[in-house]
Amino acid sequence: MDQKLDTFDLKILAELQKNGGLSNQDVAERVGLSASPCSRRIHQLERTGVIRERVVRLEPRAIGLDLTVLIHIRMDRHTPERFAQFESAVRGYPEVQECYLITGQEADYQLKISVPNMDEYQRFLLTKITRIEGVIGVHSSFVLRKAIDTTALPLGYARSPGAD
Repeated sequence: MDQKLDTFDLKILAELQKNGGLSNQDVAERVGLSASPCSRRIHQLERTGVIRERVVRLEPRAIGLDLTVLIHIRMDRHTPERFAQFESAVRGYPEVQECYLITGQEADYQLKISVPNMDEYQRFLLTKITRIEGVIGVHSSFVLRKAIDTTALPLGYARSPGAD
């Protein structure tokens, strides 16, 4: 994806990252466009995949998810098939919010999960993660506080016309 983003595109993206539920009219007013051109730009950003999705973020504790865990997982083999098998398994677990294939650690994967409490974490670990073929090591870290909690990407690095 090598779309050229101009100043209006970047302004639109900034507003939608702050609040993805804004109406087209609200976005247009905030970025200095009329509704029709703003709508066309948003649709183009969606069509080209710059805007991947719009979601509602929930407060985990408000729905009883009081424990966030970062899990480092070590695999027995580093083959595409083994990685695909692991990723397919964890994709089916609603507790998993993020899954990264990583390097520079003893682990091969890092997962971020949310569960209600330590008992549910233990159940998740013993009945799901350790049952996946190829998992040979698990190291867990428990989040005490989220110092930063955002989904917004830094737009200062986005490509704009003439930036190449």
